[in-house]
Amino acid sequence: MSTKINKLEFPSLGYGFEALKPHIDKLTMQIHYTKHHQAYFGNLLAAVKDTDTENLDFEVVLKNISKYPVSIRNNGGGHFNHSLFWSILSPNGGGEAKGELKKAIVDQFGSFAKFKELFDNAAKTRFGSGWAWLGVNSDKKLFVSSTPNQDNPLMDVAEQKGTPILGLDVWEHAYYLNYQNRRPDYISAFWNVINWDEVEKKYSRLLVG
Repeated sequence: MSTKINKLEFPSLGYGFEALKPHIDKLTMQIHYTKHHQAYFGNLLAAVKDTDTENLDFEVVLKNISKYPVSIRNNGGGHFNHSLFWSILSPNGGGEAKGELKKAIVDQFGSFAKFKELFDNAAKTRFGSGWAWLGVNSDKKLFVSSTPNQDNPLMDVAEQKGTPILGLDVWEHAYYLNYQNRRPDYISAFWNVINWDEVEKKYSRLLVG
């Protein structure tokens, strides 16, 4: 369920900055969360302040983002994407999806290994800054995609549209301190901290929605 933009809150992590070591280091987490995400959130609120947009549903705005200024597209996407990203990370993560999500992944992609290969490729081949996604389209089918900058599949500008349930930030600020130019190593490490229980919850909510 979405929220009006002026009622948005900055999310808590639910774990410490050091909790995802060695896969994501403490300093990267701290800077990423307190500087980069906080800036997107503050800039989004500033961009809509004293306009009609601040009273609109956040996800509705994202779904019609082509109608809004680039400041809302970039900062709104930045806030949404990072909020999702933090929620699907866990120090107790890793392994594979379970339950209905695992079944859907196998049905859609052939195997979990094939899904992982497709997702890795989406993340590795995204030129410059952006995100890789596992999403659910309007037919409630899974898809893998990537988007540039702070765009996401909710937006009407996305090549593949739907609701993201898993996202990987491949901006350099997400990994450079620990991995430098070795994006593939960062992508490999990501699989060790995915909170599949949370991803499955997001998937299940969409099936009944």
